[in-house]
Amino acid sequence: MANMSRSVVSRLAPIALLVVAIACIQSGASLAATLFPVIGAATTTSMRLILAAVLLLLIFRPWRRPVARGDWTNIVIYGVALGTMNFLFYQALQSIPLGIAVALEFTGPLTVALLSSKRKLDLLWVALAIGGLFVLLWPDNSTSGALDIYGIACALGAGGCWALYILFGQKAGAVNGMQSAVLGITIAALVIAPIGLIGASTAIFRPEVLLLALAVAILSTALPYTLEMFALPRLPTQTFGTLMSMEPAFGALSGLLFLGQTLGLLQWLAIAAVIVASVGTTLTGESADTLEAPYPD
Repeated sequence: MANMSRSVVSRLAPIALLVVAIACIQSGASLAATLFPVIGAATTTSMRLILAAVLLLLIFRPWRRPVARGDWTNIVIYGVALGTMNFLFYQALQSIPLGIAVALEFTGPLTVALLSSKRKLDLLWVALAIGGLFVLLWPDNSTSGALDIYGIACALGAGGCWALYILFGQKAGAVNGMQSAVLGITIAALVIAPIGLIGASTAIFRPEVLLLALAVAILSTALPYTLEMFALPRLPTQTFGTLMSMEPAFGALSGLLFLGQTLGLLQWLAIAAVIVASVGTTLTGESADTLEAPYPD
């Protein structure tokens, strides 16, 4: 009986860790949105990346192991894609609901997964995803925020950066693992920090702002990355991909609970369609490991 209990715990523990990581990421995004009226989305992005980089550098100390010169290209592209993705995603959150922003951004990994598979069944997932996105972008007066063109473009741009993040993150991570992730976040901070900090208001030095920014850095990056580091080696690829497909739903729920962002029935159904399409590509695709990368938003 004891062995059976340990076996159940060993199977459920990594799933629980990943679910907690997803919840932290979306809660962090909601918390970040509360800083926008005070210091702006760009400055929030910069502070989040800087604080997260400092925390992860102190925890994992990537300088202890040298990085081969040939690996730096992948790490740099990975880091730039990560930083740009975070910047665009927070820009999108200024004008469109969190759940819709996450669903639009999810087109990045979904596209990577679909392009990696050759099965005819994937045409069904493509059609389902396109249908869901069409409904999401259709005007709906029942939403709490207007879907302006800038917000949509930023969310989709963040999705494109997420695709690059996955492709180059896998190449970098295959050699250096978590070391590449920490170095990538550091590069992201160096690239994005000037955009948000130049001309930033003095409000960034207020204690409550610094504490909120630190909480965002922990919830959105430091804690989920650490949890995923323990969970990923213990999870089958398909299980990981399926759980990550729940991100849009977690985003919509987080927006509803913490930001009061309501969605119409059709938009909830559209988000569900994107989730089903993502789960479908994960379970039926020939190369589901394309989704095996931490979610950095």
